[in-house]
Amino acid sequence: MLPPVMFPSAMFPSAPSPTFGLYIHWPFCLSKCPYCDFNSHVWADIPYDRMANALKAELQSYTPLMAGRKLRSLFFGGGTPSLMPPHTVESLIEAAYASFSTTDMVEITLEANPTSAETEKLRAFKAAGINRLSIGVQSLIPEELTRLGRTHNVQQARAALETANRFFARYSFDLIYARPHQSLQDWQEELSMALTLAGDHLSLYQLTIEPNTAYASLHRQGKLTLPDDEQAAAFYRLTDKLLAAQGFFPYEISNYARPKGESLHNLGYWHYHDYIGIGPGAHGRLTLPDGHIYATRSHRSPQHWLENMEQRGKATRQNTPLTAHEKAEEMLLMGLRLQKGINGEEFLARTGLALTDLLNPSALQACLEEGYLTMAHNQLAPTLEGRLRLEAILAALLG
Repeated sequence: MLPPVMFPSAMFPSAPSPTFGLYIHWPFCLSKCPYCDFNSHVWADIPYDRMANALKAELQSYTPLMAGRKLRSLFFGGGTPSLMPPHTVESLIEAAYASFSTTDMVEITLEANPTSAETEKLRAFKAAGINRLSIGVQSLIPEELTRLGRTHNVQQARAALETANRFFARYSFDLIYARPHQSLQDWQEELSMALTLAGDHLSLYQLTIEPNTAYASLHRQGKLTLPDDEQAAAFYRLTDKLLAAQGFFPYEISNYARPKGESLHNLGYWHYHDYIGIGPGAHGRLTLPDGHIYATRSHRSPQHWLENMEQRGKATRQNTPLTAHEKAEEMLLMGLRLQKGINGEEFLARTGLALTDLLNPSALQACLEEGYLTMAHNQLAPTLEGRLRLEAILAALLG
């Protein structure tokens, strides 16, 4: 159980959501991609059994806090969770079902790389309880896979997607675009190819330079350049147009789905619902029975996390109650990523503040007049042009 803390008087009791998500972080990869700033590590000898036991122990420590609430989604992220033996995945799913009440159908997603998504392994993951796959394809162009540092080839990516389609009713895959030297025509051809392989969901990310990555070093040296803002906007508009023509809608800035194909787990994040995060570096947002929302974070280093779990029975590095203003800012930052935006009544119930109490009124009015945001029936939502400028819009609204 999380240790008790003192609550500042400025806290506003939040109504806990009746359901919650569970994120399990598996931090190990075969190699580190040059653009990646995720908490991923390359270890020669992975202590699979010790990791599994520690993950189960951390998961079970949350059981007393979730009485009366139901697990709605479970997400294995990383790192490369498909490197886990299927029996380890199965044991973690069983531990989750034993520790929490659940909804009738829990969405259970596993992130997979094409190099660890062979037919028999995917068949075993399905038997273990996985009902949704998210595959890290990133590109369908051979030379681009090399530049992105990926260890799979196009044939392996296609094979993984075809196998996913055979075994899973729901699967998604990622692509990275707006890459160096990529033209709009290049992206149109690649995305059109991807759509022939798609299931009910696609995650499409514009390449960004993240601190402390190999790409960041190349960028500082002038050896790596990305499209400028105008070019990036053109990529985004083209993406939106091509996906819409195939029945995909942009329910979130980088995520597209056919009707009912949205990721329930990720929707939980963007709707600012509760989620438990376990594993090295995992974050969580948890409403305790007294109505206060906590930000939780585990030790980032897999070694330190594992040592803490084995020696102390816990690996939580942060367990901080959020003020009403902090909750409101977080909910705004997450909610405006959604095409549907934020409902004012839900915002008030979760944060204790009205949207109009938080936002700069002149900035809000300007965004509405410019057509970047809409406000109807107490729902604040971004338009396509607003999604293109969301970072600047958020800065203005909170300024």
